[in-house]
Amino acid sequence: MYELLDSIHTPADIKGFTPAQLRTLCAELRQYIIECCANNPGHLASSLGAVELIVGMHYVFDAPSDKLVFDVGHQAYAHKILTGRREAFRAMRTKGGISGFPNRDESPYDAFGVGHSSTSISAALGLAEAARMQGRSEKVVALIGDGAMTGGLAYEGLNNAGESHADLLVILNDNNQSIEGNTGALHKHLLSMTTSISYNRFKKWIWDRLGENAFRDFLQRWVRGFKSWIVGKPGGHIFESLGFRYFGPIDGNDIDEVVKTLRRLHELPGPRLLHCFTLKGKGYAPAEADPVTWHAPGHFNPETGERVHAPHPYDRYQDVFGEVLCELAEQDPAVVGITPAMAQGCGMHRLAARHPEQFFDVGIEEEHAVTFSAGLAAGGMKPFCNIYSAFSQRAYDQIIHDIALQHLPVVLCFDRAGLVGEDGATHHGVFDLAAYRSIPGTIVSAPRDEVTLKRLMYTAWKHDTGPFIIRYPRGMGEGSPWRDAAPTTLPVGKAEMLQEGDEVVILGLGPVVNRALEAAAAWPGRVGVCDVRFLKPLDEDLLRTLAGRYARMVTVEDGCLAGGLFGAVSEFLAREGLQTPLEGIGIPDSFIGQAKQSEQYASCGLDVAGIQKSLQKVFENRK
Repeated sequence: MYELLDSIHTPADIKGFTPAQLRTLCAELRQYIIECCANNPGHLASSLGAVELIVGMHYVFDAPSDKLVFDVGHQAYAHKILTGRREAFRAMRTKGGISGFPNRDESPYDAFGVGHSSTSISAALGLAEAARMQGRSEKVVALIGDGAMTGGLAYEGLNNAGESHADLLVILNDNNQSIEGNTGALHKHLLSMTTSISYNRFKKWIWDRLGENAFRDFLQRWVRGFKSWIVGKPGGHIFESLGFRYFGPIDGNDIDEVVKTLRRLHELPGPRLLHCFTLKGKGYAPAEADPVTWHAPGHFNPETGERVHAPHPYDRYQDVFGEVLCELAEQDPAVVGITPAMAQGCGMHRLAARHPEQFFDVGIEEEHAVTFSAGLAAGGMKPFCNIYSAFSQRAYDQIIHDIALQHLPVVLCFDRAGLVGEDGATHHGVFDLAAYRSIPGTIVSAPRDEVTLKRLMYTAWKHDTGPFIIRYPRGMGEGSPWRDAAPTTLPVGKAEMLQEGDEVVILGLGPVVNRALEAAAAWPGRVGVCDVRFLKPLDEDLLRTLAGRYARMVTVEDGCLAGGLFGAVSEFLAREGLQTPLEGIGIPDSFIGQAKQSEQYASCGLDVAGIQKSLQKVFENRK
């Protein structure tokens, strides 16, 4: 079906291709990615835009001895296909299949694992320095883009790499025209000259003869300024001021130009940056027209571009969050929403459309998002900062020092808490409960359904000191009538007893409480169920009562057992000297691989059948 692609098993197989064959290969890669993602959803538009860059990298460099590091791992689909995973790609992101991101455990061609963004330059610098210190001549290339250059870590890496003089090539995949450039004839001539081997040898000879002195420094600054002026490449001076040699921009979707430029840059020493313009969604008209929607479109018809929408009988938690935030913003002009480039994903695009003056998208900068929110709170605003739970880990220091230590009323809404499905271990939000409950003055809560989420948001709005965390999962809610529910507040630190029993009580946190209720139905009258609602502060009065009333207690949570609800209740019982036996159901001490969300919860014993199995053991142990 694919004339060239079907014959490729390793990148070495493309080394002898002609320019025409490379162009055909790029077209086949795009078609294959579209075909596979239509049936097995993944991140589409970003990978379509990066095809020529990845083909060029493998054509010019010799992976895996040369190290290719990817930023925003969902750009790397063409890389996976070219490196012996063509057939496995069809089952990517499924249980037992390959990851949707570069993974060191999966292939020697994946030099560094990545799930989020902005790490490639720092990691590539480490690889380059390790090679230098061990006397290896390998080349190291970092491909960064798709918003990753907005992350602060990228600039920390650039700053260090430029000062180090490491043999490192950074390719900036600019698919949003974020740094403008002149692509006229004069620019192309200068690019050809500055990447020329003879030019660079002559240039090095000149600088070596001048030696290290003030005159050389002055002359180098003048040359850089003259190049920026004559070519009109605003943005290049930023990288050159950090110690990088800047080349570009070039058309990153022109394989001929990509290969020609990479061949020249291959021989140059030191830190250098190639700026490439690409089109996100390149080669597939629907994705080119709407790259945001087609970033991860789900199932679709590859021929017509019609997306196949799975039925949603209930509203998603992100939809509830977005609507309720708009309600609060309409009532209180001090309410503002902050997101690190996840407005569509977290539902905050509604606020952006209806109250743009109360909305801030700060780019992929979780640390900045949190400290910016702290500053807003210090200035009298009421910030709701929404970050995916897994990515909030990047801002742990800021949550402690910039919010909690200063008692600032920032509402932190952690979307995608718990197990998230096909994105796998890099995206699971399972460590938040354990991580944040240790911070003094912090409220940590989790709603069991949409109504509770709405009421927790109203409660947080009224809260006036310290961080207020609300964490909730990816996907649909429980179908509770949240739109008609009264926007009442909840008593902070108070649990809710949902069902009484005679022998065992389940203490649940978050939507898994509903699975606990379903599981308890197998033992009518014997199992009590309590919605803890607040991990911090715990409802110690109720816990004390339940420990005296029930023979055994069981905690259920969609977070890690170590340090989460199980840890909190265990500590309370020990501190109080209470002897009630306690069992815990939650995420074990291991990283959970990609699979469907339902499969992951089942594997951890957090579905109805799993909870019933655990309860059965509890009852058997009583005999």
